[in-house]
Amino acid sequence: MVTLTNFSSMAVRAQLQNAGLAQYFDESISVDSVRRFKPDQAVYRSAATHLGAAPGELRLIAAHAWDVFGAMRAGWKAAFVARNGVPLLPLGPKPDLIAPDMKGIADALGITLDHCREQGSSIDPATEGSS
Repeated sequence: MVTLTNFSSMAVRAQLQNAGLAQYFDESISVDSVRRFKPDQAVYRSAATHLGAAPGELRLIAAHAWDVFGAMRAGWKAAFVARNGVPLLPLGPKPDLIAPDMKGIADALGITLDHCREQGSSIDPATEGSS
């Protein structure tokens, strides 16, 4: 599992370290190399290319409707964390997974913390605060 963030590489590393989450991620991808910000489709395309994956093989998990919309427009699957009942964009496409918290998303994906530890990665709880 990786993070994809509008923050600089240095900032996201510090955030993950400070939150005690760095061990769960294989990599953090920043918009630094693209020089554009999410939800620009170039960001998601660049991340897919970097990961060597087709867009349809990737899933973004985010608590920001604009980020979910951007990923879906770029061909990614998406899951929306509807924190505190925050709505999706009313005219945007609906992701296939919506839950009130990361546990709900993990449950829907059949992912447990034990599974994440075994695989050396995790779902992205940091996404809830990323932009």
